[in-house]
Amino acid sequence: MIPRRTALALPLAAPALAQSPWPNRPVRVLIGFPPGGSLDVMTRLACEQLQNRLGQAFVVESRSGASGNIGTEAIARATPDGYTVGTISMHNLLINPHLFTRLPYDARTDFAWISQMWDLPNVAVVPAQLPVRTLAEFITWARARPQGVSYGSSGVGTTIHLSGAYLAAQAGLRAEHISFRGAAQTIPALLSGDIQFAVDNLASYVGIIQQGGIRPLAVALPQRWPALPDLPTMAEAGMAGLSVGPWHLWAAPRDTPRAIIDRLSSEIRAAFADPALQQRAIGMGARLLGTTPEQLAERLDRERPVWADMVRISGAQPE
Repeated sequence: MIPRRTALALPLAAPALAQSPWPNRPVRVLIGFPPGGSLDVMTRLACEQLQNRLGQAFVVESRSGASGNIGTEAIARATPDGYTVGTISMHNLLINPHLFTRLPYDARTDFAWISQMWDLPNVAVVPAQLPVRTLAEFITWARARPQGVSYGSSGVGTTIHLSGAYLAAQAGLRAEHISFRGAAQTIPALLSGDIQFAVDNLASYVGIIQQGGIRPLAVALPQRWPALPDLPTMAEAGMAGLSVGPWHLWAAPRDTPRAIIDRLSSEIRAAFADPALQQRAIGMGARLLGTTPEQLAERLDRERPVWADMVRISGAQPE
C-alpha cells in the first residue's frame, strides 16, 4: 500500500515532468556527409546560432557513406523526442530515389520537416578564352563544333551532372559527360580546354571567376545571386527549366512532437533573419533560407518531378 503522502505527491510530479521545456539537454544534429564539407560547415554555423538562442549545445555528428543515405537513414530511425534532428541534402530526398533501386528510408514519409537551410547555387561556366560572353553565344558556338563539346561534374547523379546534362539536352548540344572528383579537378580541365563547360557549385568558382580564368554565364536560381548582380539567371538567359540547384534542409524523425518542430523552425527563421549572418553565408557561397515546415514541404513537392525528369534526361541508371 502506498503511504498517503507519497500517493498525493505522485499526481503533482507527473505534470512537472510533462512540462519540462525543450530543450533541457544537448541536441544531437546528424549529417550524412564527412566533416569539412559544405553541409558540415553550414550546419555548424546554424548550430552556433541555435545554441546561443536556446541555451543548449547542438552537437554535430557525421554519419557519412552511401551518398548520404546512411546519415539520412539515421535521422529517420532516431527516437522522435526532439533530441536527435538532422540536416539533409535535397539530393537524398529528390535524386537518390531515382538512382537507387532501394533506399533504407522513405523520402516522403519518414521525416518531420522543420525548415529549409540554404541554397547553394550552380552556375554555368566556361573557360575565359572561349569567344563567348553569354549563354546564347555559347550554345551557338557549341552547336557549330562538329565534334561536339564536353562538360565536367563531380560524379554521376550529382546536381552538377544533371544540370549539365539538362542544359545540353535542352540546347540540342552533342555533349560528353566527364566525371571528376570535384571542382579541384574540373577547374584545371576547364582552364586547359579539356572540357568546354560545367554547371557547378558557385562557391567553388568564386576565386577563379574573380581572377578572370573562368567566365560565368548564368546562375541556376529563380533570382539573381546577390554577390553577382550582373549575372543573369538561367531563365533570363533562355534556359527556363534550369532554375534549380543544390540545397539543404532541417528534418527530424517522423512523429517528433509538433510543438518541438514549430519551436525549432521558429528559432531557425529568427537566427537566419540576422543580416550579418546572411552576409557571412553569402561570402561562403550560400544563401540562408529559414522557412516554415509547410513551406519546406511545398518546395519538396514542387521539385520532385523536376529532378525526376533531369535524372531521366541524364541517362543515369539506378544502382
